[in-house]
Amino acid sequence: MDEISKINEAVGFIRARHADPVQVGVILGSGLGGFIDHLEVSIEISYAEIPHFPVSTVEGHSGKLILGKVGDKAVVVMAGRFHYYEGYTAQEVVFPVRVMQALGAHFLFVSNAAGGVNPGFKVGDLMIIKDHISFSIVNPLLGKNIEALGPRFPDMSEPYSKALVSKAHAVASTLGHSLREGIYYGVTGPTFETRAEYKMIHLLGADAVGMSTVQEVIAAIHCGMTVFAMSVITDLGIREEENIITHQEVLDAANIAAPKLTSIFKTMIETLDLVSAN
Repeated sequence: MDEISKINEAVGFIRARHADPVQVGVILGSGLGGFIDHLEVSIEISYAEIPHFPVSTVEGHSGKLILGKVGDKAVVVMAGRFHYYEGYTAQEVVFPVRVMQALGAHFLFVSNAAGGVNPGFKVGDLMIIKDHISFSIVNPLLGKNIEALGPRFPDMSEPYSKALVSKAHAVASTLGHSLREGIYYGVTGPTFETRAEYKMIHLLGADAVGMSTVQEVIAAIHCGMTVFAMSVITDLGIREEENIITHQEVLDAANIAAPKLTSIFKTMIETLDLVSAN
């Protein structure tokens, strides 16, 4: 079965349970599922039920698609994402993004837990992603281009909407939250980076590093979505003490910072201008 047929089958399954079109897609990263508590939930669907959907295998990812509203905005939320390191192909990782777009979502809000490589960062910081470096991941657009989804050579000069970045700063200021802004370096994982790799990533111009998001954003831009993304800095890669990084450390830090990220996402979506935002 070709990709368009798979997307249409998944969309048909979802619409049979929730017919209303959606406007905004949201992807929640490790430990950031608290956003769901602020939704007016219409329906929850397990990934395992949706045709052709992968299934989350990582702790901190609940594995369900939630449709509902944030204020008066219709949203579709991925509570748990998929990663290349889980054994999925790059195309499988981004399949849900394409489904969200086919359901009507023009905007995509993405969150993740990331390691800080900027020496000025500290655990718990929130970083707006203003750009990314994708050379260390597998591009999900490799292979024959699907013209119905987007162009062969999509422009990536502004993968993260400058208008939404500005809006995030304004919202955070109103809420009393401080934000960082930086470049996200995408890697495949699942190993955390070596100390030498963290230093190299910083020298290449990145402020944070993580194992998700970049493939999703590439697919979203390819199919014409407007993207905003934010990282919770859950660990520090460049540090002097001889200690290690664990996944539990990442989850704990994400859980502490999650309420701030949730409040920013919630307010941004509630006040989103669906007509003029770019």
